[in-house]
Amino acid sequence: MKPLKKRSALAGNLSCPTSFLSILEEARKAPPLRAAVVNASDPLVLEGVLEAMQENFIHPVLLGNASVINDFFSRNPAPVPVEIIETGSDREAADQAVSLFTDGSVQILLKGHIHTDTLLHSFIKKIPLSTRISHVFVAELPSYPKLLFVTDAAVNISPDLSSKMSITQNAIDFAILMGIQTPHVAILSAIETVNPSIPSTIDAACLSKMSERGQIHGAVIDGPLAFDNAISAESAREKGFESPVAGIADILVVPDLVSGNILAKNLEYFGGATLAGVVISSHSVPVVLTSRSDPPRSRLLSTAIAVLAHERLARKKLGNI
Repeated sequence: MKPLKKRSALAGNLSCPTSFLSILEEARKAPPLRAAVVNASDPLVLEGVLEAMQENFIHPVLLGNASVINDFFSRNPAPVPVEIIETGSDREAADQAVSLFTDGSVQILLKGHIHTDTLLHSFIKKIPLSTRISHVFVAELPSYPKLLFVTDAAVNISPDLSSKMSITQNAIDFAILMGIQTPHVAILSAIETVNPSIPSTIDAACLSKMSERGQIHGAVIDGPLAFDNAISAESAREKGFESPVAGIADILVVPDLVSGNILAKNLEYFGGATLAGVVISSHSVPVVLTSRSDPPRSRLLSTAIAVLAHERLARKKLGNI
């Protein structure tokens, strides 16, 4: 394997998160962000917003049913005044939120009680993107010694090889921004060998080779790997399988959205994982993207990640890290 292409000194100056507690501690040091909450007309959403305000992570602009929002805050006083924009539909809330983002009135978008495709349709329609956006779930598991990044389980439905290259690079850049100096990336499939009958094994092998050739940089990448080999060195040994990633993966790149979404939800509901989710590109973390059924804790953690990433990118641009 060729030596890794040199990255910036960014990760070397950042603390490496091993849990969400460390993420929260670091995010508390960052200044709060102006955040548009897209359709905030739901108690779970508003509970997460309130907690994020109490942590001083955000100053929110709440878009949705003003009566529902005002009723919530009449019973749960906010630490600072909230700005409310009445909207009559999810589409109107998404379009107005994206407009606030593009004119600089807010710095991030928080998904409220709205379908992902409705929010992202407005986002992609109004914002020129030079690189592909993708989604990352960050999972904290009682059975794994560090945070685990799963991509892409929410945005790119059936990515081709070129898209998977962008998805993988996005996740690597994001993990480095979070403080992981050299992420270990497992490109997942059902088996560890290339089988022409399973296209995801071919893509995984190509991505691994692209890493060796410097087309994807900043990480140790191997694939195809089955899920058990990626997260269990013992499993790999039992199979007689050697990999520099086996048992120590930081990032799991899934074959498609369906498999990724099933994996993430299984980790949450059967594996006891706490999940946070954000939309990323090569230069920013513009959208906090959680499930409509996610508890306030997941929303808070997702917001903390976005705040921390925004602050570290700003410092990077100023040359302070």
